[in-house]
Amino acid sequence: MKKIINDPADVVTESLRGFAAAHADLVRVEYDPHVVIRADAPVAGKVAVISGGGSGHEPLHGGFVGAGMLDAAVPGAVFTSPTPDAVEAAVKATTGEAGALLIVKNYTGDVLNFETAGELAAAEGLDVRSVVIDDDVAVADSTFTAGRRGVGGTVLLEKVTGAAAARGDSLDAVEALARKVIGQVRSIGVALTAPTVPHVGSPSFELADNEIEFGIGIHGEPGRERIPLEPADTLVARMIDAVAEAGAGPRTAAGDNTDLPFASGDRVLLFTNSMGGTPQLETYLAHGIAERLLAERGITVERRLVGPYITSLEMQGISITLLKLDDELTELWDAPVNTAALRWGV
Repeated sequence: MKKIINDPADVVTESLRGFAAAHADLVRVEYDPHVVIRADAPVAGKVAVISGGGSGHEPLHGGFVGAGMLDAAVPGAVFTSPTPDAVEAAVKATTGEAGALLIVKNYTGDVLNFETAGELAAAEGLDVRSVVIDDDVAVADSTFTAGRRGVGGTVLLEKVTGAAAARGDSLDAVEALARKVIGQVRSIGVALTAPTVPHVGSPSFELADNEIEFGIGIHGEPGRERIPLEPADTLVARMIDAVAEAGAGPRTAAGDNTDLPFASGDRVLLFTNSMGGTPQLETYLAHGIAERLLAERGITVERRLVGPYITSLEMQGISITLLKLDDELTELWDAPVNTAALRWGV
């Protein structure tokens, strides 16, 4: 294992210290427990938007704390859910009379711990709601979940709900908007190599030089199938087919039993994501193919995001996320944001 670290047990704390030093204008960091908080929080009269999860997916979630996006992020240990007391600390640091929305990726530990924290906060008189995102079409259930995993769509959900909260929407309205986004976003990922968790010291799985894991999760969970290495045109077409057409069984967060087909005439946001170890040369190459394939289907790509925004340590691979847009979602995506990882309109 070759990593720029000291003691694997201290990697999250030391990384947070560096993040706090680099972005003191945007955030403050608490260490017992670990919480990344918007520098000017709590913001009076505004719904607090809070998310979190295991570390190792940076810039998710801490990189999205700031004006127009998250009020706080709760980082757990690498690939490990944050504890309820840490989530509760984030709620207390950011939440006033307007209440808070917790955005939870669909992993069993995350769901349980955020739910517990929400109940503790509610017992103290705070209005706290939760939504669970499960946008991964690769599998119906996985190693860490009951139902689909929450993956790249989380980034888009945090941006849209953060913008709604920033414009003054009520908690009811922000929650309803979050559920709308969850119902209209789908993702698929592939891996060429495995990540290595620092305290484990060895790759999470083994792939031959001529193999790809199709439908991989962001913790290195198994995918839909292991396939031979193939040209980018073929691989991206396989990914677009999976996102735009095929279902993988019942969903949990949206409460339906059917998948969302993307059809000719739809307007979408296309998010092409590096899993951490994929160079921009390859990520943009894949994005260009995806744009062409969607155009051939009559699907209009109105907005785009390309880069490493939800990663899996140094995993080589990409994910593709589609969000079906309307005028409101497009306006909220375009709204000003000022975070370490996303910044425009300011």
